[in-house]
Amino acid sequence: MVEIAIVILLLLVLFLFLLLIFRPIRIIRDYERLVLFRLGRFVGERGPGLVWLWPIIDQTQKVSLREDFLEIPSQTCITQDNAPIDIDFLIYWKVVDPGLSVIKVRDFAGASQGIATTTLRAVIGDIPLDDVLAKREQINEVLRTKLDEVTERWGVKVTGVEIREIVPPREIQTAMNRQMAAERERRAVVTESDGKREASIKVAEGAKQAAILTAEGAKQAAILTAEGQREAAILNAEGFGVALTRIYESAQAVDVKTMQLQYLDALKALGAGPATKFIVPLEFTNLVAGFAEQKLGGAPK
Repeated sequence: MVEIAIVILLLLVLFLFLLLIFRPIRIIRDYERLVLFRLGRFVGERGPGLVWLWPIIDQTQKVSLREDFLEIPSQTCITQDNAPIDIDFLIYWKVVDPGLSVIKVRDFAGASQGIATTTLRAVIGDIPLDDVLAKREQINEVLRTKLDEVTERWGVKVTGVEIREIVPPREIQTAMNRQMAAERERRAVVTESDGKREASIKVAEGAKQAAILTAEGAKQAAILTAEGQREAAILNAEGFGVALTRIYESAQAVDVKTMQLQYLDALKALGAGPATKFIVPLEFTNLVAGFAEQKLGGAPK
């Protein structure tokens, strides 16, 4: 019995030793996959969760499904108008087929860097310098599309390309700075001229409104003055008419004697003047006759 127990114990220890060496049980996370090779042949993917492996005959390689990035160092490219520029960018990628990513390519990072470099130079060589500096988003999309066409056969998806920095030559930077300064000066001059034009328009509009208001005021004043004069003339005429009516009514009540006395007062006033010649009206004889009749007490014949 003791010998049997020793044998069983030795077998158990050997089994545990094999478990520790060959690790037949693996725990795969949700963002990982296990590419399984059995006797050197690809038999599929395993995971996530608990995965049982046959010792010795099973070999595995773990692949991450999370999105990753690859930094492409600065590359000197020649634009369509023969201007050298330095560009560095980032490639964002993720594995969509773990089996192909292990079988089809040995070093994805190195292969991607080489393809990205050649693709970048080909793309930049077809674009002028001004477009390279102004159309960064379009260049990003073109690079992503071309890289994705190559990496698709590796089971890898290029999700994005971002150009991080574009450095033109120093003389081009100097020319760009001068152009920028000239453009800003032009905008300042245009803005100043627009401001002066707007100010002139505002002043002219203000003068126009002031002239209109002044004319309207003068018009209203003239209308009011004319209306006042008309009312005054009407009132004067009415007063003169009333006065004539009163005079006529008073004249109806005046007798001949009173008229004669008034006539003599008028002649007296004429005689008191400095004139040396007198014009005696024709009615003077009638006046003298009237007085004579009054003195004699008889009526005129």
